[in-house]
Amino acid sequence: MSPTLHDSNDRMSQIAVHNGTVYLSGQVPADASQGMRGQTEQVLARIDELLAKAGTSKDRLISAQVWVTDMAEFDEMNAAWDAWVSPGRPPVRAAVEARLARPEWKVEIMVVAALSQA
Repeated sequence: MSPTLHDSNDRMSQIAVHNGTVYLSGQVPADASQGMRGQTEQVLARIDELLAKAGTSKDRLISAQVWVTDMAEFDEMNAAWDAWVSPGRPPVRAAVEARLARPEWKVEIMVVAALSQA
């Protein structure tokens, strides 16, 4: 069974669905003029949109990978994350410091979720 791909271009897809699991590509902020918390909030809102498009939600998250450009701003990212993540349903998560593809980006997040049950 092949995965179903959504929002694809020649380089990548934003969403892949396979065997009841939804994989999102790494999401970055649209407005990089904001600080870490604002950028993280944008990314999380985009993740909500993509998960809904795939037929699931953050309530069904399995895992998350978070890349931040400066661990000195880690608490700001976590403040946005903690306000967003479903209470009592946090996914497994890794967060590391990394240089991102564009220097103005402060955060990138990639998640995996289970499809919602019909």
